[in-house]
Amino acid sequence: MTYEAFQKSLSEPNPPAGSPVLLQALWYDGKDDWESAHEIAQSAEGTQEYDRIHAYLHRKEGDQWNAGYWYRRAGASMPSGSLEAEWEQLVRQHLSKF
Repeated sequence: MTYEAFQKSLSEPNPPAGSPVLLQALWYDGKDDWESAHEIAQSAEGTQEYDRIHAYLHRKEGDQWNAGYWYRRAGASMPSGSLEAEWEQLVRQHLSKF
């Protein structure tokens, strides 16, 4: 699936069939369903990939302290770019595994 196809799927009622769970979290976030995305991200705390999305979600929420905690747990630095750029980077990263 391409990034463009993933973006287009945001107009659908459900995530793309067979998509990995972390890509589903990003899909829910792309649909402005932060709660569903967060539920997935925290479902496997201590797993770097889950913690990385968890960090992004708290940054988006505006909770910089909590976001920083999750970025550290994920072994990542808090990005200085836009939330949109971070979301795109995460989507592209997870699409490469799909």
